[in-house]
Amino acid sequence: MSVDSAAAQTTTPDSLIEQCLSGNQEAWETIVRQHWRKVFNVAYKFVGKHDEAEDLTQDIFLKIFRALGTFDRRANFQTWIISISRNLCIDHYRSVRKERQTIAREVDTGELQPASTERGPYHAAEHQDLRGLLRQALQTLPTTLRTAVVLRDLQELSYQEIADRLGLPEGTVKSRINRGRIELARQLKRLQDKQPAARRRRGSSARARTRRSGVPE
Repeated sequence: MSVDSAAAQTTTPDSLIEQCLSGNQEAWETIVRQHWRKVFNVAYKFVGKHDEAEDLTQDIFLKIFRALGTFDRRANFQTWIISISRNLCIDHYRSVRKERQTIAREVDTGELQPASTERGPYHAAEHQDLRGLLRQALQTLPTTLRTAVVLRDLQELSYQEIADRLGLPEGTVKSRINRGRIELARQLKRLQDKQPAARRRRGSSARARTRRSGVPE
């Protein structure tokens, strides 16, 4: 067998799967490299956001890695991968919808004050009005980021506990929390910046009503 034939043989799906199951990390990296774009495209069609699609793609490949031993070698490997991708995306969509409904029912203003104010962008939430702004800011986050932030900074679960609850790698959990905190701080500042103008408008309206009623201010 020529060198080229031998090299081609080692990169066939069956040979790569065998090497992966034997603990060959390079073989797994080859599989990921070969199929990343197709899996990402499937994920992106479901979530419509680049960052969320990347997170979901990582989760899909983790599922594929765990399921390699169950792959029927008579089937097409790429078709199998895409099938897993679509199924996991559907599960993700259902999970996100359920999380959104749960958060809408359970998270109220009283819960948006963490037990500890030393971590995250919540130290300013001592004031009732600001807790209301915090709640509004939370609702602007993508559900995946909001859930991670709520579990970490409000319910104070550990990274591992969150990973176990969401069925995600710990690295993905940390990434979502970091991105969620950054976006939450940005949205909170945006809402705070709007407040002075809103208060001025309310004050002007109140004074106008007072003048119309003839009651001195």
